[in-house]
Amino acid sequence: MGNNLKMSWGKRVIWLSIGASVITLVLKFGAYILTGSVGLLSDAAESVVNLTTAIIALIALQVASRPADADHAYGHEKAEYFSSGVEGTLILVAAVGIVWVSWERFLHPADLKNLDIGIIVALIASAINFVVARVLLKAARDHDSITLEADAKHLLTDVWTSVSVVAALIIVNLSHWQILDPIAAVAIALNIIWAGIDLLRRSMQGLMDYALPPNELTQIQKILERYQSQFSSYHALRTRKSGSQRFIDLHLLVPGGMTVQASHDLCEAIEADIRTTLGTASITMHVEPVEDLAAWETSEKSR
Repeated sequence: MGNNLKMSWGKRVIWLSIGASVITLVLKFGAYILTGSVGLLSDAAESVVNLTTAIIALIALQVASRPADADHAYGHEKAEYFSSGVEGTLILVAAVGIVWVSWERFLHPADLKNLDIGIIVALIASAINFVVARVLLKAARDHDSITLEADAKHLLTDVWTSVSVVAALIIVNLSHWQILDPIAAVAIALNIIWAGIDLLRRSMQGLMDYALPPNELTQIQKILERYQSQFSSYHALRTRKSGSQRFIDLHLLVPGGMTVQASHDLCEAIEADIRTTLGTASITMHVEPVEDLAAWETSEKSR
């Protein structure tokens, strides 16, 4: 149910992103043809990456929404990390291309033309990307999707890229300092590189089963502390995340005389609180008798 809802919303906003990428791609390449600005060309090149990554994101959401099966007992949500990883790689490739074109313009300066029209077209494209990025960010927060978040942040990067290009072109138009055009393009490339590296880092963390972030671990520990009077201790708390799905397991030490029903009810209450606080989570609790010395073997590593 949750995956189906996520897929439905994800497909809608990704199609919106694809549509925006096509429109802005046409606008930016048109602005480049009108002006001859390498800054606008670099901006247009980033729109090509936007379109490519939006399509990859759509495929990733389709795969991630598949239910668990015999070969993928924990589901398919890690496909989202592959999507953001590919996007980060493509961003870096685009940045290298921008630097190359900018260097050529440094070596062979060229006069720019029709800057007024080019600036207006670039601003229209930026406004479209900004609106779509805000929609994607909201969907990413609502459905805890790194794919949607990556696409949104990439679009926002594109917005600031366009704004930087426009600012440089305005100065060029007023001062005729043509050198500002390739300088702006290189600055854009550096910003894009930073965004690409950040996406690759987060994708790697997801694929390597990093623990949940410190604030979420603190929330889990606070929930356990609220029930401390009903059990003796806990240890071996382990966490990881796959897409929007959190995986949490721990050993819960209870009095040996506690009934199976009572320990089951306690686990159910704790799990319900964790899911209410963190959202989607698969939680496994191993109930152990506190009197058994073997139950304490890993307690040194727990807390």
